[in-house]
Amino acid sequence: MKILEIKNLCKEYGKGDIRVDALKDVSFDVEQGEFVAIVGPSGSGKSTLLHILGGVDTPTSGEVIISGTDIGKLSENNLAIFRRRQIGLIYQFYNLIPILNVEENMTLPILLDGKKPDKKLLKDLVEKLGLKERLKHLPNQLSGGQQQRVSIGRALINHPALLLADEPTGNLDSKNSKEIISLLRKFNRENNQTVIIITHDERIALSADRVITIEDGQITKDEARK
Repeated sequence: MKILEIKNLCKEYGKGDIRVDALKDVSFDVEQGEFVAIVGPSGSGKSTLLHILGGVDTPTSGEVIISGTDIGKLSENNLAIFRRRQIGLIYQFYNLIPILNVEENMTLPILLDGKKPDKKLLKDLVEKLGLKERLKHLPNQLSGGQQQRVSIGRALINHPALLLADEPTGNLDSKNSKEIISLLRKFNRENNQTVIIITHDERIALSADRVITIEDGQITKDEARK
């Protein structure tokens, strides 16, 4: 089943002589449960693409359809709700709220919806992420690897249709990087969670089911690896 459809996506910055075409007519689909790596040199447009998929940036033209919903047709308020419920975002620098502890950071998307967290799901996530003894710790009391685990938990707490990761290991040492990718793979395989990851790390790309290469705003290669 297609969980994501990208149709003729274009993104332009600036006008006239200073116009930059960050994305040029990009189209591809992603099936539910795929683990996709998007690679390319700096400035290729891959982060712009991820931000548009995550609903935090808008395309100049084209469509982004997630679970049958064209997010470009949503109002600003409805897009915020859809993003919170259907898209999990993981960033390189964690983006945790400094005054909230681990449990509060992880459950923030649910609390913003005015709902109560599912205690069983939270317990399961915490155990899988190895954070059982850290629930009441603040972000500044955690290592980089632990902070990234919290951000993964926050991204997964709502069972999102898509889990998007932008260089999630870029701020970590090799040991923590390997552990984070193993965790993402675990959730991908055990929960059929669709994952799209932007990375410069060749080892991460080689572990993906599929690798999409972007250069100068265009897809130059789309390879299934497994």
